[in-house]
Amino acid sequence: MRDNSLSIGFGVLLLLALIGQAFAGVAQYNLEARTAGLAEIGLWRYVTSSTFAVDVAENWQSEYLQFTLYILLTVWLVQRGSSESKPPEEAGSEDDAKEMVGEFAQPDSPESAKVGGWRTGVYSVSLTLVMFTIFVLSWAAQAVAGRVAYNEERMRDLLDPLSLGDYLLQPEFWNRTLQNWQSELLAVGSMAIFAVFLRQRSSPESKPVGMPHDETPSS
Repeated sequence: MRDNSLSIGFGVLLLLALIGQAFAGVAQYNLEARTAGLAEIGLWRYVTSSTFAVDVAENWQSEYLQFTLYILLTVWLVQRGSSESKPPEEAGSEDDAKEMVGEFAQPDSPESAKVGGWRTGVYSVSLTLVMFTIFVLSWAAQAVAGRVAYNEERMRDLLDPLSLGDYLLQPEFWNRTLQNWQSELLAVGSMAIFAVFLRQRSSPESKPVGMPHDETPSS
């Protein structure tokens, strides 16, 4: 439990946030339904609805986009003095010795780091690949669920439903998407800058309290 407390802690907080979102969401949905003179729904029907699915998926896809970009761009882009960045002189790809792959692998290194060839090549970018895959799947789920929810609103207004292709061209889809993207990009960018000048004692996400502002921690 102690050795995995960070992932367990965030997992518990995620579950609590989803439960809270479900209760708040169904309350909001039923409030709008009463105002429109429509039938109210229960909690289970709400959490299996396209309305709940699109709200969850649009947040997940933006979070995984954030991490995909952050993991990938920090290979080459740097911020001097930030604990979120490599030192400027280390920008770019690292050599095999530093990455401990192939002949430089340690006895207890993952097997995929030892064997070389395509397996090591894929494993070397596996974190980005998985994050990007989850982003794409979450974005696809947002598109599919968002289309269903959007068409429900259109049918209430006696309008014809849209195909998935037509929905992807609607301002509603891109409004949802870009709202989330800009918030994630703002959060990452501001964290990189704040970490130059601000500190949190004992946090691995912060430089040591007394480290000069222009010094970048070594990875």
